[in-house]
Amino acid sequence: MAAPLSDTPPSPLKTIAVVGLGTMGTGITEVLAQAGRTVVGIDISEAAAAQAVAALETSTAHSVERGRLTGEQRAELLARVTTSTGLRAAADADLVIEVAPESYETKQQIFRALDGIVRPETILATGTNALSVTRLAADSARPERVLGMHFFNPAPAMKLVEVVSSVLTAPAAVTAVTNLALDLGKEPVAVGDRPGFVADGLLFGYLNQAAAMYEAKYASREDIDAAMRLGCGLPMGPLALLDLIGIDTARTVLEAMYAESHDRLHAPAPILKQLSEAGLTGRKAGRGFYSYQAPGSATVVPDALTPGSGGAGVPGRPVRSVGVAGSGTMASGIAEVFAKAGYEVVLAARSEEKAQTAKARIGKSLARSVDKGRMTAEAAARTLDLITPAGSYDAFAEVDLAVEAVAEDLEIKQQLFAALDKVCKPGAVLATTTSSLPVVACARATSRPQDVIGMHFFNPAPAMKLVEVVRTVLTAEDVHSTVHEVCGRIKKHAVDCGDRAGFIVNALLFPYLNNAIKMVQEHYASLDDIDAAMKLGGGYPMGPFELLDVVGLDVSLAIEKVLHREFRDPGLAPAPLLEHLVAAGCLGRKTGRGFREYARR
Repeated sequence: MAAPLSDTPPSPLKTIAVVGLGTMGTGITEVLAQAGRTVVGIDISEAAAAQAVAALETSTAHSVERGRLTGEQRAELLARVTTSTGLRAAADADLVIEVAPESYETKQQIFRALDGIVRPETILATGTNALSVTRLAADSARPERVLGMHFFNPAPAMKLVEVVSSVLTAPAAVTAVTNLALDLGKEPVAVGDRPGFVADGLLFGYLNQAAAMYEAKYASREDIDAAMRLGCGLPMGPLALLDLIGIDTARTVLEAMYAESHDRLHAPAPILKQLSEAGLTGRKAGRGFYSYQAPGSATVVPDALTPGSGGAGVPGRPVRSVGVAGSGTMASGIAEVFAKAGYEVVLAARSEEKAQTAKARIGKSLARSVDKGRMTAEAAARTLDLITPAGSYDAFAEVDLAVEAVAEDLEIKQQLFAALDKVCKPGAVLATTTSSLPVVACARATSRPQDVIGMHFFNPAPAMKLVEVVRTVLTAEDVHSTVHEVCGRIKKHAVDCGDRAGFIVNALLFPYLNNAIKMVQEHYASLDDIDAAMKLGGGYPMGPFELLDVVGLDVSLAIEKVLHREFRDPGLAPAPLLEHLVAAGCLGRKTGRGFREYARR
């Protein structure tokens, strides 16, 4: 019978066994030894154990070279680690962390064996990110001492540790493991037992949708990955990340999530099954969504799907002058981008006064660039001189490219395109910056739909490198080439996508944000824990609730509604909590309150 757990803080967990010495187990071993713990690494394979020791020796040698460890500290660290091929080596452990393959059968065998080996007070932790901790605990002779301790890869670098308790877990066991995570220099987040927990629960739904987007041939793998890196500031694109995680692993996690949620967003995209069963599991196999130099290599090599370097086959139309319609932040930013690249820009608004105000905003932006040493005062003056404000769209008569950046309202945009159709010369390219409306609806408001295309800039336009280039079924090939050539000249990265709601970035970003809201709505985790999990575990520059409050909850709700209406997927229905906050006027930073409260400026 297990010893009773008191409510007083437990003694430090000093001797720890790590079962499973793959990449994750080896990383956890290093983290524990670095923090002064005695570590017993256990793996049924002698080769795996030897490989883990070699990896530790290499990693710690790099730390000495970089000045993070002295030679003496390295020797002490390595001396704290022993390895074994039998579970009996865990007999004296205060804590056992299991990081075996994601299989109930495998993990249950380990836990049952440990029940007969370890001391009654020993805590057993599973490193699973997909399987039920409760199910593993219930099968143990000591369910109150079983919990989850989910590290992220690479364990030495990643700060997040999800501490997962089941309904059976004793609070003192959670406290002991939480205190250990803090001693390791990690940031523990307490979560309940459901597949994926917080970070992977949000991450894998997003990765799955990216795989489905690629499978549907909506966009190339390169464009999907570039869009999410450049549009959201993510460290890796979703398909490259799937290759890193392992496509088979992702499929296992998604299967577990779908079994619980029955949400179609978690139903593994068929391509994940196809690649897994073909053995194309990502970097570890040398091929997944991308091809790699060798199994285990991070170096991508060209393959049959790699875009050619020859560029577009059809030459674009000449563009010397650009018209920008609108007077808001986005219109000003886009006008600044074109002028900096040397284009003559006509900035037209509904009145001369609005246009002058927009130009003045650009002047202030350029002055800030001068102050920061990014451009000279002369260059700023030349740039500003290229911009001509106008109070009527009639000023677009001679422009080669007209870019609208007016309100995100289809009727307003259609009226503007009808006006541009009358004003602009034949052959002028007409572009909309819409982020959520159908481009073809703007095109049909003109007599020249073949000249209309989407150019979705990201805010702030001068800083953000991405432009989503949105072709309709009617867009002419040379119009598409023109926009790509222009993007190159204004130093933006163009990605191609079709004319459907959300394009690439918003179609992948907003379901993820919506799922984060559902987690809070269901009292699964707190705002702070979810934001911390995604920043620390996923490398996101902002947590989902920070981002929602910046974007604006009303804007977010409008995009969610568009996605739900287009794809008719129940999983895309806006979370009721988002609708309630918008109805209450809590729109984010701009109103001083959204998911969080902000000091009024």
